[in-house]
Amino acid sequence: MLDDGIKTQLSGYFERLEAPIDLVATLDASDGGAEMRAFLESLRGLSPKLTVREDSTLADVRRPSFSVGRTGEAPRIRFAGVPMGHEFTSFILAVLQASGYPPKVDAATLDAVRALPGPLHFVTYVSLTCQNCPDVVQALNLMAAINPGVTHVMVDGSMYQDEVNTRQVMAVPSVFLNDAAFGQGRMTLDEIVAKLDSGAEARAAAMLADKAPYDVLVVGGGPAGASAAIYAARKGIRTGLVSERFGGQVGDTLGIENFISIEYTEGPKLVAALESHVRSYGVDVVDLQRATRLTPAGADGLHQLTLANGAVLRARSVILAPGARWREMKVPGETEYRTKGVAFCPHCDGPLFKGKRVAVVGGGNSGVEAAIDLAGVVGHVTLLEFDSKLRADAVLQSKLRSLPNVEIRVNAQTTEVTGDGAKVDGLFYTDRASGERVRLDVAGIFVQIGLLPNTDWLRETIALSRFGEIEIDARGATSVPGVFAAGDATTVPFKQIVIALGEGAKASLSAFDHLIRTSAPA
Repeated sequence: MLDDGIKTQLSGYFERLEAPIDLVATLDASDGGAEMRAFLESLRGLSPKLTVREDSTLADVRRPSFSVGRTGEAPRIRFAGVPMGHEFTSFILAVLQASGYPPKVDAATLDAVRALPGPLHFVTYVSLTCQNCPDVVQALNLMAAINPGVTHVMVDGSMYQDEVNTRQVMAVPSVFLNDAAFGQGRMTLDEIVAKLDSGAEARAAAMLADKAPYDVLVVGGGPAGASAAIYAARKGIRTGLVSERFGGQVGDTLGIENFISIEYTEGPKLVAALESHVRSYGVDVVDLQRATRLTPAGADGLHQLTLANGAVLRARSVILAPGARWREMKVPGETEYRTKGVAFCPHCDGPLFKGKRVAVVGGGNSGVEAAIDLAGVVGHVTLLEFDSKLRADAVLQSKLRSLPNVEIRVNAQTTEVTGDGAKVDGLFYTDRASGERVRLDVAGIFVQIGLLPNTDWLRETIALSRFGEIEIDARGATSVPGVFAAGDATTVPFKQIVIALGEGAKASLSAFDHLIRTSAPA
């Protein structure tokens, strides 16, 4: 299953094993069992510290699955699925960390994980095409590796569809703790620990309140925010960056083919590179914190940024780069059935609808790309576009129309999402040409109708356009002196990664120019 090149790389990784590791498989006669056996057999002999064996006597474990554990100890990490695709790295890290290899996590977080009281039995449902799932799987595997009271099982939803249906898992990653729903969507290790540790938020607020004022404080960790922080830090001034989730929408993007000089990359890889670059300049990164209010500078010359946990950060200048979020349809049933059939990420959730009928709402590039991706997984795709024609690039439209299991309906205004109380069973739309109300029976609805700027919290402070975008001039300046903005949340047209990077740099240079022309507060 693994070619010689990958085996050579794995042998190099496994030289770092701190202690012997057992991979113990419990298999069955299914195709998945055969695939897992082939995967494990390809690992045999890659390290004298790695043992691969089967044990058919184990009870109360999923078949097929295999455990990862230190020799002589009860294993606490299990893979119910072949960890290829995005989860291959999760498997490598699980083997290394189970052996005692030190993770690249700050000491305070590791101490918090070790202090968590057990038993904590986690199960995470994933799809191997989901780019957000590895963050959760790796975080929970790490917790299981260093805390004896924690166990974790990764379950490939496409392999265990009966279990997925029974638990009504319709979005990944979905995490269960001690058989109860715990969380859904991308979560970092710090977020999981904070959710389990009730005192974490108060401690974080107290720590943030003690921070000295910044020269430049960037709000947002997407491309625009990262670029702004780097350009500010290179000027040798005190720079901070606050983000609710570093990387923003880019972390949810699978393939990126228009980032100049790089023919192809993926969102999570680009986010990791951006964060590494930002931290290399000593920027004070305050992650997992949501801004709720901006108070313009008073007599002391310092702007104040209030966070959701109550902490207040101060800065001589501020660069707003809060980014955007998926636009919702705002129709009855959409909120009720979100993650129960209403989805926004075809790469993540598409495999959960294998063989079923789904709809894609939106005929722009993102909608057509979603329909093309889904067509290779689901039984049938119906694409609904409000306009009288699709708005996607011609090359994408041509590819879409070549697919035999895709139907395109234009002049279609989605008006309602329907379901049985537990999951989506269809939608209604109005044919704008005839006025007819049409019923469409589908198991999933993928919404791809653009983005909304994350600016609700700025309405009382900054001038916004009628679309909620931050109004800026050619230098990135807002209506408030000393406050600049960049990226998808602004009035700059064409929301693209490469444009956001440039706008972030421009806003940062403008902020620096403002600072050198302004007296510093005492």
